[in-house]
Order: sequence, then C-alpha cells, then structure tokens
Amino acid sequence: MRICRFNEDRLGVVAGDDVVDVSAALAALPQLSWPLVPGDHLIRNFAGLRGAIAQAMTTGPRYPLSSVRLLSPVANASKVIAAPVNYALHLAEARADAGVNFGSDIKTIDHYGLFLKSSTSVVGAGEGIVLPDLERRIDHEVEVVAVIGKECWQVSERDALDYVFGYCIGLDMSVRGTEDRSWRKSYDSFTVLGPYLVTADEVADPGNLDLSLAVNGTQRQSSNTRALIFSIPKLIAYASAGYRLYPGDVIMTGTPEGVGPVVDGDLVTSSVTGLGTMQVRVVSSRKRSAA
Repeated sequence: MRICRFNEDRLGVVAGDDVVDVSAALAALPQLSWPLVPGDHLIRNFAGLRGAIAQAMTTGPRYPLSSVRLLSPVANASKVIAAPVNYALHLAEARADAGVNFGSDIKTIDHYGLFLKSSTSVVGAGEGIVLPDLERRIDHEVEVVAVIGKECWQVSERDALDYVFGYCIGLDMSVRGTEDRSWRKSYDSFTVLGPYLVTADEVADPGNLDLSLAVNGTQRQSSNTRALIFSIPKLIAYASAGYRLYPGDVIMTGTPEGVGPVVDGDLVTSSVTGLGTMQVRVVSSRKRSAA
C-alpha cells in the first residue's frame, strides 16, 4: 500500500496516478489520552485500520496525484535518526571537497555513529525546501528512508526488518560548516519525506534499490543501496542498541556521492526504485517571508 498525507491533513492511498481520500477510516483510531505515547498514532494502529481503509477506498473521492499538495507521510516522528557518510564514494568526495569538509578530517560511520535531526525539520514534497538566510553552501542529499512500525529496543540485525513499517524517499538538506551535524541539518524543511510511504510488504529487497537525484533536470546523484556501508538492518540494530524506537521513527540511511549545492528556484527531483519520484521546489526564506 502507498500511503500519503495531503492537502489539509487528509489521509490518502495512492492508486496509480490518483489519490483516494480514505480519511473516513481515521474515525476507527483509538482515542488518545494524556500523556501521549511517543510515536505516530496512525502507524502504531495501522494494522487495525486496514478494514476501514479498504472500505473507504470504495467510497472516498479520487484526485489526480499531481493535483494535491503532499505533506510528510509521517506526521509524528519521535526521532529522526541519520547515518553520516554511509556510502564509500560519498566518503571519498567529502574528503576531497573542501566545500564539504571545511578542513576537517572526515571519518567513517564507525567513528561517528548516528546522529539525531530535529523532528520539526520534517516536511513533505509539496511544502518545499526553505533556505535559511545564511551565506553558506547548502547541499542536497538523497536517501532511502526506513520508517519504524513497532516499538522496539535492542533489536538484532537478523530481525531488524520485521520492525519496519515502510519506506520512502528522503532529502537530508545540509548547511556546510564546522558545527555539529545535528545543528546544520535540522533547519525547518531540511528533512523532506515522500512522495508517499510504501509499506514494507511492497519492497522485496531494501538492500537493492536504485536511487538518484537531479537538479533542474541535470543528474547529480545515482547509486544503489547495495553500496551502503551499514545496511538498513545493521542501521536499525545499531540505532536500537541506544534508542528505544517507536512507530513512525525515521531512519535516514545515508547519501551516495554527487552531493551539491541548491539555490532559490531550483527543482530537486529524486527517484528510488519502487518508492516513486519526488519533486521538491527550493525557495529562499526571504522570498517565503515576503509572500
């Protein structure tokens, strides 16, 4: 199933080139009470909603996918977990490019471990990337994203994929500089997820997905998740050794070589095998404020 959140927080299922509005199924969600359990309420209870979603598919209005404003398919991630330099060729380019490394000795993921991004940085394809008012290079980084479906802790690598709800495309936007990654990559709109969330049963092998990114039609990044240094199961096991993972937690798996800057007006197009194609417009914060 391909799940999206669109327009004014409507729940949709993508069917071909259309979106079916299945928001009526949300009435079957359990009532919330304080204190709220961490994580995404929809993803936590999705198994119990399948019947209601199937019913809503028969009666819900349809819209062309191209006509709706896509929000992040994950509404309430308790954590956005990211993997630094997790492709060998990206490690090599980071070491070679002073615009990326700022004179620092770039090490491997084994050295850095994982890092957290602010959950407020999460947006959808239709919301766009807003560049902060900085005299800095700001780069695109396309990634495959795994979204956790069940609460877990200290999961083995062998069992890790059993805890994945689904996958989507991610953009990990990065201000280049000497500050910690969790600061430079956490500006609002710097974690773009979409275009929709594909449930894990539709992804036969997350370890063999082609991913690519183009800016204004010119390809910059192209690789396959076979080239990951830490595989997706290893990342989940590694993350869960330290963090308790909750439904809706986002795991950004790392970006391949070809990262580069974006500027106001750019159109970033990302594609991943089986996960769709996501187009995101870049706008400056000055222009957004003026509008």
